[in-house]
Amino acid sequence: MYSRRAFLKSSGIGLFGIGLLGGIPSFVVEAVTREKLNPLFSKRKVLVCIFQRGAMDGLMAVTPFEDNFLKEARPNLFIAPQLKNNRAPGLIDLDGRFGLHPAMSSFEPLFKDGRLAIVHGIGSPNTTRSHFDAQDYMESGTPFKKSTSDGWLNRAVGLTGHENVQTPFSAISLTSALPRSLYGDHDALAISNIKNFKIQGAGKRMLQNAKSFEELYDDTADELLNEAGGDSFDSMKILQQKIQKEYIPAQNAKYPATNLGSSLKQVAQLIKMDVGLEVAFTESNGWDTHYNQGKDTGIFARNVGDLSDAIVAFWNDIEAYQDDVLVMTMTEFGRTVHQNGTGGTDHGRASCNFILGNHVSGGKIHGVVDPLAVENLEDGRDLKVTTDFRAVFSEVSQLHLNVKDNNSLFPEWDGKNIGVMR
Repeated sequence: MYSRRAFLKSSGIGLFGIGLLGGIPSFVVEAVTREKLNPLFSKRKVLVCIFQRGAMDGLMAVTPFEDNFLKEARPNLFIAPQLKNNRAPGLIDLDGRFGLHPAMSSFEPLFKDGRLAIVHGIGSPNTTRSHFDAQDYMESGTPFKKSTSDGWLNRAVGLTGHENVQTPFSAISLTSALPRSLYGDHDALAISNIKNFKIQGAGKRMLQNAKSFEELYDDTADELLNEAGGDSFDSMKILQQKIQKEYIPAQNAKYPATNLGSSLKQVAQLIKMDVGLEVAFTESNGWDTHYNQGKDTGIFARNVGDLSDAIVAFWNDIEAYQDDVLVMTMTEFGRTVHQNGTGGTDHGRASCNFILGNHVSGGKIHGVVDPLAVENLEDGRDLKVTTDFRAVFSEVSQLHLNVKDNNSLFPEWDGKNIGVMR
C-alpha cells in the first residue's frame, strides 16, 4: 500500500503542476512546504532509456557494408549504400565503413553534428538467447546473478545524491507496468498515460491493482487533504484536461502516431514541467524479426523509422533542455549474421545502441566489429559481444547523472569506460 506520506507528496507535486497552468489551492502550497519538497523546479540531469524489446538486428540498423561475408550471409536482406545522384533507397554512409538504415534518415543530421553516438558489438557477457532471461539480466545489471531484486536504473536514482530532495516523479516509466530496471527501494512510478495519472507501481511497493489519486485519497487520514480533498481532485481533473488538450510540442517536433511517439511526447512534457524527473523509461516492441524482416520496407524498416523519428521529435521538442538530457537505447541481444529460411534472422548475440546528447562523443561508431568470417563469429553464427553493456551504462551514469559509486550501481562490474561520453 502506498504510504500516507508518499501519497501526500505525490498529490502535492502533481497538483503543484497546476501552477504552470492556472491557480492552485493554498492548502497544497502549505502541504508541499511542510513536506520540505522544495526546490521543486530546479533543472536536473535526465536520462531517458528506451528498451527495444525482442532483440534488434544491429547489423541491419548499422551495417558494415564493405563486409563481403555479410553480403554472402544475407543475399535477401543486405542493403547497399545509396549511390550519388540515385534516388533508390540505400544505406546512409556514416564513415566509409558503416551505413545507417535508410528508414533512419532522421538520425543522419544528429550523427553528422556530433550529438549521436553509436556503440556496435554491444551486448551481455551472458550467452543466453532467451528473451526473458536476457532482458532480466540487462535490466538488473547483473548478467550472472538471477537473484538480484532491484534494477540498475532504480539503483542509479538512489546514487545521484538527490535522495533527500527526490520527488515522486524522480523516476517514471511510461509503460503499463513498472519495468524490471526500476524495481527497488527508491520510489519509481509506472504511468501508462499522464493525462490519467494512474499509478501502476512504486519501486518494490508495487500495487496489485492500479489506483488513481482519488482512490489513494480515500485511504489517507491526512486532515489537511481531507479538508479540501474535493477541490484538490477537481484541480487534478483540470490538469488532466490541460494535458490532454493544450500541450503543444515545438513546431519542429513531429512525433509519429505510435506508442513510442506518444510516450516520448509525454516524457518531454514532464521534463518541461520541471517536476524533478531524473530517469525516464519507455519501450519499443516488435523487434523479434524471425519472419519477413524486409529490407528498406517491411517490419524492420517500420520499427527503425519509428524509433529514429520519435527520438528526433523528442529531441527537437526539448530544445531548451538538451544540455541536461541524454537518450539511450538498449536491446537484449542481436540477430544471427546469416538470414534464415523465412526471410528473417534468429536470436543472436551482439547488437548496437544509440546515445543522443550534447555531451556524448558523437559522430562516431564506438566498439569493435571484426570481419564477419565464420572463424570470427561467436559459435560460428553470431556477431561477437566486444563491449559489455555495463561499460556503456556505467559511463553514462557516471558522466551524465553524476553517479559516483559504480560498485553499487553494477556490483559485478570492474571494467573500463569506452569513451562514449565527453
